[in-house]
Amino acid sequence: MKGKIIGDILVVKKEPEDIDEIIKLPYINNIVKLGTIHGQKREPTVEMIYGNSTETVHKENYCKFKIDVAKVMWSKGNTGERLRMSKLPENDEVIVDMFAGIGYFTIPMAVHSKPKKIFAIEINPVSYNFLCENVKLNHVEDIVEPILGDCGEQDFNHVADRIMMGYIGGTHHYLDSAMQYIKEGGIIHYHESTPEPILFERPVNRVREAAEKVGRTIEVLNKRSIKKYSPGVYHTVVDIKIN
Repeated sequence: MKGKIIGDILVVKKEPEDIDEIIKLPYINNIVKLGTIHGQKREPTVEMIYGNSTETVHKENYCKFKIDVAKVMWSKGNTGERLRMSKLPENDEVIVDMFAGIGYFTIPMAVHSKPKKIFAIEINPVSYNFLCENVKLNHVEDIVEPILGDCGEQDFNHVADRIMMGYIGGTHHYLDSAMQYIKEGGIIHYHESTPEPILFERPVNRVREAAEKVGRTIEVLNKRSIKKYSPGVYHTVVDIKIN
């Protein structure tokens, strides 16, 4: 059985030959074929192969995520990074999640690390609505404040101990805003899709250049390749302390 299971939905890239066997599995109620992903909001095109619902609740790392796979993305390849981030924040931290989506990183951090506050910003109204539902579903209303809007245009002035930039595709355009939001000694988790020859060089240089523009320095704490994004290109993340 090829594909990824999200909640009770099997998401495939081509129609499986063994549908009759798959639908006998008690944990699969729907099968969806994933087409192209388009636009800044990463909206998928899907075809219903079996069942009648593209909405489900996916469980991961003791967290619940309500999602509609026909409207928003879920990346199984980021599971390890979501797990890692759930363990990093401390309970007195203020966090800004600049590309919150449905709460991919916000929810695990709020559930497991219980920081002081997470400002979760999302520009896509559909994802934002799921974000709000997931905050309630996981009972973290006292920690997470969802914000519908552009993450580059928020009125934060050096409030964040930690910033999540967990989006790939033009993420560097928002580094100037991140520098405005981050406290001295705060940490930015900066994600980027990077060609292999400059795997960590480019993301680190981009963060350094943004910091130097405002008279700040950086300290690289960690560099990780999360997964292969396309031939010769990798989804990378760098953890960088901003002084």
